[in-house]
Amino acid sequence: MPFRTALSGLNAASAELRIIGNNVANAGTTGFKESRAEFSDIFATSNLGVTANAIGTGVRVSSVSQQFTQGNIGFTDNNLDLALSGQGFFIMNDNGVNAYTRAGALGVDRNGFVVNNQQQQLTIFQADASGNITGATGPLQLDRSDIAPAATTTIDVQANLDASATAPTAAFSTTDASSYNNSTSLTMFDSLGSPHLSTMYFRKTADNTWDVYQYVDGTQVNAGAPAGETITFDSTGAITGGSPTSMTFTPSGGAAAMTVAVDYNNTSQFGSPFSVNALVQDGFATGRLSGIDISDTGVITSRFTNGQSRTLGQIAIATFNNSQGLRQLGDTSWAETFDSGAPLVGAPGTGAAGLIESGALEGSNVDLTEELVNMITAQRNFQANAQVITTADTITQTIINIR
Repeated sequence: MPFRTALSGLNAASAELRIIGNNVANAGTTGFKESRAEFSDIFATSNLGVTANAIGTGVRVSSVSQQFTQGNIGFTDNNLDLALSGQGFFIMNDNGVNAYTRAGALGVDRNGFVVNNQQQQLTIFQADASGNITGATGPLQLDRSDIAPAATTTIDVQANLDASATAPTAAFSTTDASSYNNSTSLTMFDSLGSPHLSTMYFRKTADNTWDVYQYVDGTQVNAGAPAGETITFDSTGAITGGSPTSMTFTPSGGAAAMTVAVDYNNTSQFGSPFSVNALVQDGFATGRLSGIDISDTGVITSRFTNGQSRTLGQIAIATFNNSQGLRQLGDTSWAETFDSGAPLVGAPGTGAAGLIESGALEGSNVDLTEELVNMITAQRNFQANAQVITTADTITQTIINIR
């Protein structure tokens, strides 16, 4: 009688319904990958194989196969949320054991490590002190300490001095605007990060010849003070002498004495009004961490309140020759197995690793419409196998009732 055969069909349909139910339940789970049931038939065999005209004895679940297709990407307000395209996995360190996930909902723990909801640490390629990405891997830790200041050592002046300007006749004085032609200012920084106002006064003394007076916080600091330093131009308006000039300044408050080179090589003298195209200095004040930027290739850059930035590293991505061989750990993470092969670790955008979208999360790849259709099919299969048992029971009762 086909009771056992129908029972295997009931078990198979029930298993498929459990798989479908799990897929539907995780339709909103970040980074979830759906599974499907794969069946095979059962035949009674001997050492000589299946006998002629043999009738099968049912069905079994041969595999529960994960489907690693791409899920939809949705954007969030947290730039530490990461979505990965392609076939790669984020590498999460769980107390020395690696887990692999597509769920990129990340945050920062109390020690500054970037972690997921299970407190597993994100693995990156580390950067050296100069910001160069190295081959060494480790966790990403955000340093919230203030960045040290740097004293100004050079100032680059890109301006145009009016060749048609008239040379002033009055003796130079910062309080007498008629004693100089033009002025411009910028902020520079000492070794403690304190700001100082640097002002340059331009005074024409003859055709193609200008004196420049350098003042910091109201004190003249150019070499040869109290006279100005002379810069000269040729008949085409290009500078010919006097650059770079220099100034020395001793700040108050215990900062180191400063010697600053002032470069006028990008300054011209044309017959047009005075203009300043750029004033660039290389110093900066102390700064606090203000944000993190992550590029599509996984390069992590920290931004500071003083306008500086640092490269912290690059996110490491793992790919596998056989992703379906990975073992599910729960919490939308997987572990490598013999069937999956060893992880191939590389940077985003290389090989099949895919690219990263910061401030976004990859949703589940479950298609609810497809799952509902599969649910109806599994239900029909269950009902049909139950009907086989009912019919077999009727036949059995008929045989029992023969007299």
